[in-house]
Amino acid sequence: MKHLDEYRDKELVDKLIRQIGKQLTRPWTLMEICGGQTHSILKYGLLDLLPKEITMIHGPGCPVCVTPVELIDKAIALAMREETILASFGDMLRVPGSTSDLLEVRAGGGDVRIVYSPLDAVHLAAENPEKQVVFFAVGFETTAPAVALAISRAEAKKIDNFFVLVAHVLVPPAIKALLSNPDIRIDGFLTAGHVCTVMGYEEYIPLAAEYQIPMAVTGFEPVDILLGIQKTVHMLEHGIVEVENAYPRSVKKEGNLKARELLNQVFESGYRNWRGIGNIPQSGYYLRERYKRFDALTLPGIAGIHASESEHCIAGEILTGIRKPHECSAFGTLCTPEKPHGAPMVSSEGACAAYYRYNRVN
Repeated sequence: MKHLDEYRDKELVDKLIRQIGKQLTRPWTLMEICGGQTHSILKYGLLDLLPKEITMIHGPGCPVCVTPVELIDKAIALAMREETILASFGDMLRVPGSTSDLLEVRAGGGDVRIVYSPLDAVHLAAENPEKQVVFFAVGFETTAPAVALAISRAEAKKIDNFFVLVAHVLVPPAIKALLSNPDIRIDGFLTAGHVCTVMGYEEYIPLAAEYQIPMAVTGFEPVDILLGIQKTVHMLEHGIVEVENAYPRSVKKEGNLKARELLNQVFESGYRNWRGIGNIPQSGYYLRERYKRFDALTLPGIAGIHASESEHCIAGEILTGIRKPHECSAFGTLCTPEKPHGAPMVSSEGACAAYYRYNRVN
């Protein structure tokens, strides 16, 4: 398939592996931020192809995984209300709250619907004026512009029964939090190409300079990932601290200016609680005052909901690269995709799901 097969080309993969090996004079630990990259690394066996001097650790780049239990419980509570239609992307339905998940609520009669775009939820609201339609907005900067567009569209059409439960999180503050943690050793970063397609990579440049750590904007196919690793290793071996763009077919330094303008119009940033990690400053989107009437947190019945993480789940240590999924005592026993204790086991971008699916035990 043109524009895809060439990024899975065996000769290019072998060439990049050789280039990486020839550059190495010492071991390096790299973190790929994005859960989609983690799945590609496992799916294509890159951990076994890379030189033993390269250690890859997996970061918190799975927005489903970092959505806290408390927000899941609030979504569940909203979905159980007779007057509510809760709309969500499909990967949120199996994410465990403190006692159940949205799939169980739907099985019990709750009106939970899978949509493919936030605009679908706006259409639902227009078609069901007697209902309160809540879209559960989970994702990084990648999916946030579509949510901002849905809100602005609902405002323009004067649809007053459309609400958004906002759970969007931002990548640069998470990187800053990781680099500020003395327990985490990271020599270089592979940043998320789809996030940078929207936001560009200007925000990463001062981070790289402050913490003296090179970064490469990286895509999701084997050649993309290995090119990002090759560029990062080159910078490390030569003492270069920069942000390299290894995904130029999609990413520009300034990103998508129209999308960024829309995000800035609808959202402002503030503290956000990340599952298993805690509060990170300026790491979450919140609706600006003009759009507060679309905030699902203003609906009755959820203000007093508080919840804690499963005692069996070490999601925080996995999402920050301190431990690997197979090092969790619940992995593959108490916690499986059929009966997950934590979101990383059930999300399509979760590290635990990747290790389980591809039978990775080291």
